[in-house]
Amino acid sequence: MNTFKKIIFTVLVSLLLVGSANAGKIKIGTEGAYPPWNSKDASGKLIGFEVELAWTLCRYIGSQCEIVEQDWDGMIPALIMRKFDAIMAGMSITAERQKAISFSQGYADEVASLAVMKGSSLEGMETSEGINLGKKTGAVKKDLKTLTAALAGKTVCVQTATIHQNFLESGDVGKVNVRTYKTQDEVNLDLAAGRCDAALAAAVAFSDYAEKSGKPVVLVGPTFSGGAFGNGVGVGIRKDDTQLLNAFNKAINQARKNGDISRIAIKWFGFDASM
Repeated sequence: MNTFKKIIFTVLVSLLLVGSANAGKIKIGTEGAYPPWNSKDASGKLIGFEVELAWTLCRYIGSQCEIVEQDWDGMIPALIMRKFDAIMAGMSITAERQKAISFSQGYADEVASLAVMKGSSLEGMETSEGINLGKKTGAVKKDLKTLTAALAGKTVCVQTATIHQNFLESGDVGKVNVRTYKTQDEVNLDLAAGRCDAALAAAVAFSDYAEKSGKPVVLVGPTFSGGAFGNGVGVGIRKDDTQLLNAFNKAINQARKNGDISRIAIKWFGFDASM
């Protein structure tokens, strides 16, 4: 065997060995910028509800895991391009997203809410405590009418490519000036700076920001679920990866049965958001 052939052979063997070593490793993508679902600490380490839950689910699956950062607006394309194997990033299960990828069963409920700064005229809005957009009852229609009147001409800030943006642009609350941002942190900063009349995101995202920043952020109006807001948060998986999908579903069942999801949710959210 000449020198060139030896080099080629060595490279191929090395690639095979690396592939074998990584065959059982699951790479999970998360944003790292949506606390308390997922974020980073002062040292840059990924932390949060979904980071801790991911390690727990991988333990039940019996596989090594690696959690990597990915910008939110490129999350689904990156999964499809096989940059990682699964998404755990506060991603709600919606019919639109299910056209592109599969989802595990839901592991947590993400309730959305409008937020304003204390003293806003929107604080006095009278609505139900919560509405399910999957059920267009008389009460839901009444609340949507109230929101339409209250938000007319207002600027509402949201993170781009989210269910929150989709809802505001759906027409359910009339014509709203929607301003989009790359991250939730940017939304929070502009809300506090007065550049947004209101913002829409997961209620816990605003509560977390208010607690850590000391800013007088107030939740207003009803909480939102169902319809455009999906059916809980699940693990995103490529459509052709049914084996991994089944493994995550089994792991979620075990984690739920053993109380792990509830325990981790209470630790990060302050209440049980498990499904």
